[in-house]
Amino acid sequence: MIQTIDSYLLNGIQAELCRVEVDVSVSSRPCATIVGLPDSAVRESIERVRTAIVNCGYVFPLGRITINLAPADQRKEGPFYDLPIAIALLAASGVLSSEGRRASLECLVAGELALDGSLRPVRGIVGLGLLARRLKRRDVIVPEDNAAEIALVDGVRALPARSLGQVVSHLNNVEILRSFSPLQEKRIRPARTSVEFDEIKGQEGPKRALIVAAAGWHHLFLLGPPGCGKTLMARALPGLLPGLEREAYLELLQVESCAGISVNHRSTARQRPVRCPHHTASAPSIVGGGSHPKPGEASLAHHGVLFLDELPEFDRRVLETLRQPLEEHAVTIARVKGTLRFPARFLLVADANPSRSRHGSVREHGYLSRLSRPLMDRIDLQVEVHPVPVRRLREERKHGLSTGAAKDMVGSAINLQHQRQGAVPNSMLSGVQLDEHASMTDEACMFLDATVEELGLSARGWNTIRRIARTTADLAARERIELQDVIEAVGYRQLDLGMS
Repeated sequence: MIQTIDSYLLNGIQAELCRVEVDVSVSSRPCATIVGLPDSAVRESIERVRTAIVNCGYVFPLGRITINLAPADQRKEGPFYDLPIAIALLAASGVLSSEGRRASLECLVAGELALDGSLRPVRGIVGLGLLARRLKRRDVIVPEDNAAEIALVDGVRALPARSLGQVVSHLNNVEILRSFSPLQEKRIRPARTSVEFDEIKGQEGPKRALIVAAAGWHHLFLLGPPGCGKTLMARALPGLLPGLEREAYLELLQVESCAGISVNHRSTARQRPVRCPHHTASAPSIVGGGSHPKPGEASLAHHGVLFLDELPEFDRRVLETLRQPLEEHAVTIARVKGTLRFPARFLLVADANPSRSRHGSVREHGYLSRLSRPLMDRIDLQVEVHPVPVRRLREERKHGLSTGAAKDMVGSAINLQHQRQGAVPNSMLSGVQLDEHASMTDEACMFLDATVEELGLSARGWNTIRRIARTTADLAARERIELQDVIEAVGYRQLDLGMS
């Protein structure tokens, strides 16, 4: 008898349908085979399933058992299929009623089985919820700890179960599983992930650069001696960004779920992520990959901030792997059996000391030369930070710009961009889009042409200045870019000229 249960497989962060087909032939010698490109965790599932079925009081079917995971040409990884395999086996052996077998065909099922029959959470469940919505499947049966992730997807009903026995009882209409309500989710108080803007004393130029970076989604590099406030300013930037829209929030949770991070740690506020990897991080941990590819820090910072403290201390080969996501806003991982793509639309904030010396008063060419010109070309704003005199630090804050006021400025500029060019931020405007949306006054255009010629800037540098100028004009609510906008934009591109 053949029984089919629908589950899922992960292709990058996207969940795709995986059909679990089970055939039990009682006339043959007992054995079990799993086909369909299973990895070791999937092949071992038959032993977990066998023990869980027996410990839940059911009879494991005797005979030749063939389990096919379709489509057969895509690799299956992880313990996702324990529960659907167990349900299919029980259906094939007659434990499920005819109504139960029909009910099992109408839902999606996933979960890892413990030896006592209890269910453990699996990764990628947000993607499973989105798959169910695409397939117009109303019910998804998952482990109890995964229910909150499914409930985030509109139009899908999460049915949390603690054990295999509960799932069987539900399908047989004996004890119906109660659907999970988002109201059951614990209200987690939003963590304070950023520094208040008015905590930064002095540094008006770098603080202005923070506002420009947030308003136009421009990558930012801060260069200055230790103790001048670079890290403090970098941690203030996330507080200037608006909250996430629902679909962007779901996409972020999909990335986190694929990486095995439970979404239960998140507050109900749609906060943007902030990732701060250590400088000893490897390339796969930054951009993703590995023998079983998972998202890296660049993807976990999707729609948020990736902060790299002391940029030259990172391995140069690791930094070069960031060039693709900085340009394409995604990470593409090529493998012999296919290509995976992880989204990585992050805002890069990096800092560095001018040298390894304690005071950082003299620049070491060898130290900053670790940062390649192609990488620095992709960082729009490059700002030098100078120490603030102690006397200034002792002064009370009286007129400092608050986080709320700075966030309002950023929000107004972003609204202007949405009205003019849709969801594309200024930093991602193409040359053709800049011609359309970044018109300049004659005075501004003449100054920019002279600057590009004098400094020997490339076409990329020219477009970068136009993008920054478009943002500074938006912050002032100007329709056309004026001379002062271009002057400010050029000021943000002076630093990289000495880093070739």
